[in-house]
Amino acid sequence: MRVRVAGPRAFLTVKGIGSESGASRAEFEYEIPLADAEELLDGLALRPQIDKTRYRVVVASLAWEIDVFAGENEGLVVAEVELPSETTAVVAPDWIGREVTGDVRYYNAHLVSDPYRGWPSAVDEAL
Repeated sequence: MRVRVAGPRAFLTVKGIGSESGASRAEFEYEIPLADAEELLDGLALRPQIDKTRYRVVVASLAWEIDVFAGENEGLVVAEVELPSETTAVVAPDWIGREVTGDVRYYNAHLVSDPYRGWPSAVDEAL
């Protein structure tokens, strides 16, 4: 589950377990009152909280979401594209780096317990 605040709006997202390839999973998102989101984040969320700014860029009719992390995950930038199906062909823009789909280290749930800033420098250099 994820609570996200985006300006004056807030959302509760429930994600299922990923497919074998890690490329798809069930996801349900609901808008919730901002006050509820703030209470959930302040009282129930694990620490450190994931702090990131999300940008949306459309390339060849596909919407890419680029997350620029801050706080304990500063330095990490992840791009993700939502596809109509797992079989949709994707030509990645030239600014896309290494494929990390299915690598649990990049899941938000993992970044809480093992923030990017604590990863060995060898991992950083491989990116």
